[in-house]
Amino acid sequence: MKAAQTILPLVAAALSASAATAEIPTPQQLDFFEKKIRPVLVEHCYKCHSATSEKIKGGLTLDTREGLLRGGETGPAIVPGDAGKSLLIEAIRYANPDLAMPPKKEGGKLPEAVIRDFEAWVKMGAPDPRGGAAATVVKKYDTSNAKSWWSYQPLRKAAVPQPKNSAWAKTDIDRFVLDGLEAKGLKPVADAELLTLVRRIYFDLTGLPPTPEEMDAVAKSAIGNRQLAIEQLVDRLLASPRFGEHWGRHWLDVARYAESSGRDENVTFPNAWRYRDYVVSALNRDKPYDRFILEQIAGDLLPTSNAAARAENLIATGFLAVGAKSLNETMPKQFAVDLADEQVSAVGQAFLGQTIGCARCHDHKFDPLSQRDYTALAGIFLSTDTRYGTPGGVQGRNLGSLLELTPDAALPVVARPMSATEHQRKSERRDSLRAELRGILAARAPDNPNRDKAMSEMSAFDVVRVFTQVATLDAELVNYDETGKPKTLAMGARDRSLTSAARTDGKAKGKGKGMPSPGRGRQSSGFETIADAPLFARGDVNKPGDPVPRALPALFASVRAPAIPKSASGRLELAQWMVSPQNPLTSRVIVNRTWHWLFGRGLVASVDNFGTTGERPSNAELLDFLAAKFVADGWSVKKLVRSIVLSRAYQLASTHDDASFAADPDNVLLWRHSPHRLEAESIRDAMLAAAGALDLRPQAGSVIGRAGDGPIGGPRNRAMTEEQVAKADHDARSLYLPIARNVPPEVLAVFDLPDASDVHGAREITNVPAQALFLLNSEFVAKQSRRLAERVLKAHPGGAMEKFEERFTLACRLAFARVPDKTELDAARSLLAKKSGDATAAWTSLARALFASAEFRHLN
Repeated sequence: MKAAQTILPLVAAALSASAATAEIPTPQQLDFFEKKIRPVLVEHCYKCHSATSEKIKGGLTLDTREGLLRGGETGPAIVPGDAGKSLLIEAIRYANPDLAMPPKKEGGKLPEAVIRDFEAWVKMGAPDPRGGAAATVVKKYDTSNAKSWWSYQPLRKAAVPQPKNSAWAKTDIDRFVLDGLEAKGLKPVADAELLTLVRRIYFDLTGLPPTPEEMDAVAKSAIGNRQLAIEQLVDRLLASPRFGEHWGRHWLDVARYAESSGRDENVTFPNAWRYRDYVVSALNRDKPYDRFILEQIAGDLLPTSNAAARAENLIATGFLAVGAKSLNETMPKQFAVDLADEQVSAVGQAFLGQTIGCARCHDHKFDPLSQRDYTALAGIFLSTDTRYGTPGGVQGRNLGSLLELTPDAALPVVARPMSATEHQRKSERRDSLRAELRGILAARAPDNPNRDKAMSEMSAFDVVRVFTQVATLDAELVNYDETGKPKTLAMGARDRSLTSAARTDGKAKGKGKGMPSPGRGRQSSGFETIADAPLFARGDVNKPGDPVPRALPALFASVRAPAIPKSASGRLELAQWMVSPQNPLTSRVIVNRTWHWLFGRGLVASVDNFGTTGERPSNAELLDFLAAKFVADGWSVKKLVRSIVLSRAYQLASTHDDASFAADPDNVLLWRHSPHRLEAESIRDAMLAAAGALDLRPQAGSVIGRAGDGPIGGPRNRAMTEEQVAKADHDARSLYLPIARNVPPEVLAVFDLPDASDVHGAREITNVPAQALFLLNSEFVAKQSRRLAERVLKAHPGGAMEKFEERFTLACRLAFARVPDKTELDAARSLLAKKSGDATAAWTSLARALFASAEFRHLN
């Protein structure tokens, strides 16, 4: 044990150093650099610290990675992986007056959010794609080579191959896979054992384990015709509501779904849950994927026949509203441009696998997207009125309204009702604060001779406090009618008007600059109507150029981009262009994601990046075959999933083979089914299921929805504390736990719940000591272990050691979907014999050991 304790820190340090000095950045790291780091370096540093500077100050160049690592007269600018030892971080923090950069005459200290971005960048190893020997090579933008990249080409109609061992193949998918294996002199391993396969299918399709009764039923039906039994099982699970709950969580990762704004002022989104439920319902009903896209991008612009369908379409546009937001941004124009940028980036990656956001400040360095292309798309979203709700940041900055749904839609409302008396009291309180605020501002006016006295009597902080109170009450009251009944509201989007008409959300428009007037709502951003966006030099909102007409990028020669009417934002045209059967990206991206969710690795490993910095497909012919079939099958996700799960390639065992491993260690060619760890939600739900405590009823709303508006961790309005979010618990599926940015539920965070600020078609899967510690010390795991113990004791009553084999067999079937072997029985009996005291405590320890095992949280 002592040797292990000595070596573990050394291994961790080696891994950390290896990660920190990695030469090749991941696509996500590259995207972070291009969006968060390079634009700041270009704007604030290159003037004095680049090869093009008239005089390179301090001998420091920051226009290449080598320049950063080599540093200048005071040493290296960065130490990858260690922000505390990086001079660049020390300089931008203004911690050392002798190093403070940028200098005050050049704009002074950077915003705190930018500094945090640089700290995060250095901690992740300072990934930087810029090469060169501390020199800048200026290139003319040329898209000809990038446009020839495989993903921008039309789908190819590949003939189904005829491999030598054609008798092995059950489906066309198998023929493509086997053809690839035979080309490398490899062959697949044997089929998975029936019970192993059944457990795999249950988790992959529903995120839940099979019950012992379900395992017995499949085993019985498989006698004589195993494949027919599997087909019947797959059809039953695809028709189950559990399918939409599990696969809906996959899509919510892509949609960067969360119930709070994140960033500087983490304010709740109490109505985000409606979008969550929309996604689950859409997948359960097998809504065609092209329609799924149309509704999320432009649902408000689609015709409907009834109130329920209209409400559903509006809720679908919540995709555009649930992204992260910097509510404390002081410049309305900057906030509007950042909001549009977040939407452009999310839409590009979620549906097309393109890092369009990298072209915000300059032409894309790798893909055929110019800054004009980006600006043309940004104009579409700047012409969109995004309704995200919230009382905004300090002083009500960037407060948002919501979409009001008609009562005829008969949708649930979870907001706390308010009595008419309470509504009147709060209205009077708001009016009183408004009057107080008017008086304060009048007393502090420059032309008031008693201004100095007024300013000494009330600090600026107190003024901000009154502003914030007014904004908070405004934001709350607008969500209720005069009787105190909560309105049916949703996050979403709609087109802006053609003219700067009066607002219709109960908040007056502001005029001028400075502090907002009482009750005025959001200040003008300059983007209140449908209009083209200007091209901002280096992405700087203070340097607008000529407007760029709203348009769609000319990525493909095979797809003609529709013109955008001057009277519309262009979202509908964008969505229609994306779902055109001739658009080769949309179907390829979702088919590849589906493959990844079932195999643990996509045919294209970089599932969120189909650009030139992404990976090439391991089997391009199979990818195009599936993409074309997906479109021909009516964009049906369930049909796609069914065809993959019923293939022999999916049903292979995870058996190791030395020769195949030597030739293909990453299993790219699929000579076996790669074992992989369950996702966080499945681990938690499986514990509840094994304990007999899982509540499968859909949950109306969410914990955050019932808490209402307000910052997480703050006192304003009905906010939640961070602990209430992180430790939130119930017996329902993990899908219904609160998902707040920066404060994920502990039980999910430890098992790699992704950051909801970005698109994630693939999760990181780690195996770290913190997970083992959680399984040993978590109150949640302790509770479920006791429940499992009580369940097996109830099924087989008696003393601690009585009916041992029956109890342990039941426990293993509930935890692992199999019976234990003799070695396991002996080991468990020995462990139990060492436990004195009551039977429940002894069996609780044994149950916890099962939950903490690798087998419980892995699929073979």
